Amino acid sequence: MKILMVCLGNICRSPLAEGILQSKLPENFIVDSAGTIDMHEGKNPDQRSVKTGQKYNVDISQQRSRPFTENDFKEFDHIYCMDRNNLKDVLSLAKTDSDRNKVSLILENN
Repeated sequence: MKILMVCLGNICRSPLAEGILQSKLPENFIVDSAGTIDMHEGKNPDQRSVKTGQKYNVDISQQRSRPFTENDFKEFDHIYCMDRNNLKDVLSLAKTDSDRNKVSLILENN
């Protein structure tokens, strides 16, 4: 199972969501994160997110920001967006119903 967490810049919310989820799942699950913009590409997570993770024994300090791409629809089974704007941006790149069905808000009940 491959899961992608998505926020705007991939330096605050989605890296922390990635780290928390990965720490809760078995090792055969793959969790990654991405942003809907590439402004922070290659950068580490924001230090506030890193510190929050450390507080709960979740190390996200080695993660690097990357932008969401259309290829992510092929690579991931589930794509969770952190807010409605991210959801709209990700869905705008979906080409098929299969792509769209992989995408939801992180706290949305399915």
